[in-house]
Amino acid sequence: METFDRVFQPTFEEFFRKDHPLKGNWGKEVFGNDHPIILELGCGKGEYTLGLARRSPGENFIGVDIKGARIWKGARTAHLEQIRNVAFLRTRIDFIGSFFGRDEVREIWITFPDPQEKKRRHKKRLTAALFLNRYRAFLVDGGTIHLKTDNPLLYGDTLKLLRLNNLPVIRETGDLYSTEWAGEAKAIQTFYESQFLSEGARISYIQFRLPAGKEILEPGEGNEATGDENT
Repeated sequence: METFDRVFQPTFEEFFRKDHPLKGNWGKEVFGNDHPIILELGCGKGEYTLGLARRSPGENFIGVDIKGARIWKGARTAHLEQIRNVAFLRTRIDFIGSFFGRDEVREIWITFPDPQEKKRRHKKRLTAALFLNRYRAFLVDGGTIHLKTDNPLLYGDTLKLLRLNNLPVIRETGDLYSTEWAGEAKAIQTFYESQFLSEGARISYIQFRLPAGKEILEPGEGNEATGDENT
């Protein structure tokens, strides 16, 4: 990992309860330009990060994951193919706010995350209010978030949270490949996504905006949630 260009593995001391030196400086220090920055959170082997970068050379892409063995494959591919608009960050997403500054990121992709199906784990989802509020700190006002999942529960609960908080949903579907949509949501597939599809699974997709200055609440947190929260 250390031999690859643009792979960052900060020590805990570099970011715990403080800002990492790259915060607010990714464009200048890493990519050498001011092009838009797009994150893939929980990037795994970087398949989506690389796919997006190949399709959009005028934008910068950063894959984030805690597993070095996963990142290694994507980083190696970027190195061998000399894909210069890609970087990888090895860290827990819990600490994402230590690495990116205000308005530094334009879009976030979350592809096939752990659905955290046990109810007591729902707040650990990458689309939970806890994380959406963290993203607000560095995502541009009205920045876009994309979710792809094969898990109907995660899809449904995420939609419920978005509607509860009146967050603008651009488009959503419980069966992505039955639509006639074009673009990255269908054009790029991870290894596991292809496997899910071959087994007959349906892929759900949500694209929504995250306005700045709006605290996101989970159902039941003193808001006007409607319906049965156990459904």
